[in-house]
Order: sequence, then structure tokens, then C-alpha cells
Amino acid sequence: MKNSSVMSTVILQALYRMEDLKNLYFMIFLILYMFILFANTTVIFIIIIDKALHKPMHFFLCNLAVNGIYGGTALLPPLLSTLMSPSHEVSLAFCKAQVYFLHTYAITEFTILSVMCYDRYVAICYPLQYHSIMTITKVYQLIAFSWGYPLVAFALFFILTLRLTICQNIIGKVHCSNYSLVKLSCDDTYVVNVIGLLSVVVYTIPQLAMTLYSYGHILKICFTATTESKIKALKTCIPHLFAILNYSVGCFFEIVQSRFDTSYLPFGTQIFMSLYFLIFPPILNPAIYGLSIRALRANIFRVFCSTNKSLPKVRTL
Repeated sequence: MKNSSVMSTVILQALYRMEDLKNLYFMIFLILYMFILFANTTVIFIIIIDKALHKPMHFFLCNLAVNGIYGGTALLPPLLSTLMSPSHEVSLAFCKAQVYFLHTYAITEFTILSVMCYDRYVAICYPLQYHSIMTITKVYQLIAFSWGYPLVAFALFFILTLRLTICQNIIGKVHCSNYSLVKLSCDDTYVVNVIGLLSVVVYTIPQLAMTLYSYGHILKICFTATTESKIKALKTCIPHLFAILNYSVGCFFEIVQSRFDTSYLPFGTQIFMSLYFLIFPPILNPAIYGLSIRALRANIFRVFCSTNKSLPKVRTL
């Protein structure tokens, strides 16, 4: 076991299993990253330039796209670099920084999705009061909460990880995570693990409560609404439900892959489970909302189909 005073790098062991096909993996990860940048930047650009899209739902969607770029950039460029490195190692300082970036990305993603859920709740349950409730000040406050809460909440817990003495330097994944970093410590990590489990509750309970409360009231309204109103509510909520389901599947894969022995699974399946919540939400969210929101879809077509000058504007729903 190495002395912690000279421990300065961390080896991402899973990358050694990619050696034979590392060029193929490199191209796949590069394409995925370019698509994340392109899709999310397009959504941000369209929302910014079209004043008709300057509405709460679209502001939240814009922040979701920014977070997708944030998470994708924290993962994929370092992964591409380390994959092509002969030693497949990163500095301990970078590993700690990546842990902070990736975990705050995950918490922020869930927080923004819960805020978007609250927005749909107000729009469906209080349509006449929507603009008086979702004022620009309220929107800014919700956006500030979506970013500030995850960044501060995880930092308070992550201090415990930073104080651990790291005595090993092999992580069996393609990226750093807090749990894998804690396992490298030669200190007693019982307290850190217990607080870590409790912190998961702190990171998720406010968002989960907001989501359940919002959809509980939406369902209550749907039971008494007309068929036309039910269809309209479903059209409004389905994209968001898909986004939440996509994120939840990714979190489930990450928990299973990190906390349980998955060595019996094919290596490709292990990598897929490990990276799902870091790659697929940023990829699929722009597609989910871009295809479902008519105004956003029409503006995307207008930008990329410039030959069709007569493409009419579509009002936002």
C-alpha cells in the first residue's frame, strides 16, 4: 500500500479493458460529446434569440441544457484524454474536482426537473393565475435555487471526503465518483458512509416532495377535467415525465453499478450502466423537448432549414 504523502495520481482501471478497441471507444465518446454540445447549445440559442420563448418553462429548459453541457464536459473530454493516455491515470486533485462536478451535475439535474414539474403544476392547476404566480422574480429565485442548492449542499458533505487520507490509487471505473474515492482511503470511513447515505436524502427529498406534490395535484385536476383538458395536460406533462424517467433509470443504474457487484455482467453493460445518467439525459432531453414543444421545434426547423423562407411562426403553447 502506498504512502498517502506521495499519492498524487489515480488509475482508472476500467480503461485498460478498453485498450484493444480504444480507438473505437474514442470515436463513440467524441461523437456523443459533440452531440451533447450541439443539441443543448441549439436549444439555448433558440430560446435566447426568440423572445416568444422567453417564458418560465423555456427558461428552465435552457438551464437544463446548460447543466447537460456542464455534466458532459466534466466527464467526456477528460475521459477522451485519459483513454488515449498510456497510463490511464489522472491527478488526485483532478479526480476530486471531477467528483464535485459530476455529483453537482446530477443533483442540479434533478432539482431543475422538479422545478419544471412545479411550473407545470401551476400552469395546469392555476391557469388564470399562472403569470401572477410565475413572475420573473419567482423564476429567477427558482433558477438560483436549482443551481445554488446542489453546489452548496454537496460541498458541505464533500469536505468530509476531502479530509480523508487516500492510501490507494486504483478506481475500477472510467471516471471518479465519491463512493469510489472514499473506498481508496485508509481511514475509518464508517461516519463518512453513514453521512453520505443521509446526504442522499437531503439531496433528493425537497425535489421529490415537489415532484410528488405537483403531480398529485395535476392528477387530481385530471380526474375532474374534461376530456379536452386531460389531453392538453397530458401533452404538457408527457415530455417532462419522460425526462424524469430517463434520469431515474440512469440513477438506478449508477446505484446498482456502484454499490453492488456487477462483475458478472459483460464489460460493455457495466460501462453503459456507469455512464448512462451522465450521457443520456443531456442527449435525450433536447430531443424530448425539441420534438414535443411546437414553438421550439418550429424555430429549430427555421434555423436549420433556411432555404424555406416562408416557414410560418408558431405560437407557444
